[in-house]
Amino acid sequence: MINSLKADLRKIANPEKAKILQRFFKTGKGDYGKGDLFLGVTVPESRKIAIEFKALSLEEISRLLKSKIHEERLIALLILVYNFQRDEKKRDEIYSFYIKNKININNWDLVDLSADKIVGAHLFKKDKSILYELAVSENFWDRRIAIISTFYFIKNNKFDDTLKIAKILLNDKHDLIQKAVGWMLREIGKRDIKKLEKYLKENYKFMPRTMLRYSIEKFDEAKRKKYLQNKI
Repeated sequence: MINSLKADLRKIANPEKAKILQRFFKTGKGDYGKGDLFLGVTVPESRKIAIEFKALSLEEISRLLKSKIHEERLIALLILVYNFQRDEKKRDEIYSFYIKNKININNWDLVDLSADKIVGAHLFKKDKSILYELAVSENFWDRRIAIISTFYFIKNNKFDDTLKIAKILLNDKHDLIQKAVGWMLREIGKRDIKKLEKYLKENYKFMPRTMLRYSIEKFDEAKRKKYLQNKI
């Protein structure tokens, strides 16, 4: 079945789009996506294939996740998300599999399209200590999984873990972590502006510029300027 999936994927490959994606996802020497290869398949197209091959075994999904082809890893994760959301009996197994194979969840879109839907959803009413372990990992994809997983909590109006992990990541040097933290803080602000402003007033002077800009993106221009000029 996995060979059929790969064949279908290559039928819709777009070499020109693949070149654009290679640059967009920073796959050059020394970049965060070094070595990642693209076929030029869109996310909606990948979703269709994921649904068609949703019956893949975890062993086959594991093989896909180890692929150097970005879209193959993405489809593996989309299958996991699809099955996690539709079969309650499989959730523990899928969550454990996800954590065991997180080394292959190694680009920002792979994290963003799966972490909250599997890790966040699984941990919502459970012990969340693993997120705090991931937040201090040397692997920045682990750190991104930690903060993005809390998006599920945010969407359910629970903000404490996001704010605590954001504090842990406050001085993170990696651009992709700064953006992720700022994004999650902004999402809190959409639901509870007082929570966001309380956090910002306590921490904005210490936040990297990128993180701050992302978190205050929805503020009016005058308020944004005050934060950026350190005049709050």
